[in-house]
Amino acid sequence: MPRPFRFIGRGLIAALVLAACAGPGASAGCGCTNGPLPSSAPIALTVGLGYIPSVQFAPFYYADQQGYYRDAGLEVTFQNKIDPDLVTLVGQGALDIGVADGTSVIPAVSQGIPIKYIATIYGTYPSIVFAKSSSGIKTAHDLAGKKIGIPGKYGSSWIMLQALLGSVGLSPDGDVTVVEYPDFGQGTAVQQGAVDAATGFANNEPIQLQLHGDKAVVLHVDDIVALPGPGLIAGKGALSTKRTAVAAFASATLKAMFEIAADPSKGLDAAIAAVPELASDRTIQAAILQATIATWALPGGGPNDYGAIDRAGWQASIDYMTKLKLVPTPVTVDQLIDDVGQPG
Repeated sequence: MPRPFRFIGRGLIAALVLAACAGPGASAGCGCTNGPLPSSAPIALTVGLGYIPSVQFAPFYYADQQGYYRDAGLEVTFQNKIDPDLVTLVGQGALDIGVADGTSVIPAVSQGIPIKYIATIYGTYPSIVFAKSSSGIKTAHDLAGKKIGIPGKYGSSWIMLQALLGSVGLSPDGDVTVVEYPDFGQGTAVQQGAVDAATGFANNEPIQLQLHGDKAVVLHVDDIVALPGPGLIAGKGALSTKRTAVAAFASATLKAMFEIAADPSKGLDAAIAAVPELASDRTIQAAILQATIATWALPGGGPNDYGAIDRAGWQASIDYMTKLKLVPTPVTVDQLIDDVGQPG
């Protein structure tokens, strides 16, 4: 089973200098001089990533290995958790920062969980339903009566599936058969024909399906509404007591994203150094990373938009999810967003 990975940096450099010199559009030769502040210890941050250590987390591995967190005066520990656990643990203060889907943040905040979304990692919503082209599935309407694999009835994939089905008047209760794969084996189930379709990520399962010789059909909920993708979330406690450190972490991560987009091999090498088993098939991992990079910018944007939050898109998502009865109590964009992690 996947295991948590721990990466710790030591040292202390001014976070404000990093924010000015190491933003997503900065380069190593920006001409700034980073000097240590007179402090005895770095600021500790515990950061939750997704459940399975993956090349998709290359910016975090790269930023740690390049010393960007250390140079920001941070001591960073990474843990791997599933999305619902990340949201809960960040809200409880057990984790300072996490990577969570925007569609998980909206209902969580509406239920009083004290978290804020601070920076976008996936500007294009990556959660999708995919199938073999031979399945005959071409649109959401075609999912009626089909078996759909999913890790479980929780998190972004479950919310996305409800939204996708609901957009064509279908329900996961009765109109389709939902088959749960707690071990995240729904992609293999599609390959083997155990299910007709499955939830996944545009930068992962369909890529692997096609690399194994099967053409993939991908259904995007973005065709209906631009739901907010995964990004950095922080607990209100951390935003109150470690605000400068949270901002520095976001800035260092965005810098890593910018550099990996310019040279993907840096991200691939960093991911393999962090997760050695990924080296068993560099071709697949490189393809997944390339597809991941393609999701980082907002629709129609580029690297200079990395991290930016589309508030209008968030409002549209609140409205749409409310119609589908996925938001228990009303929330506003201001209740969901904190600009501490924004670039610039």
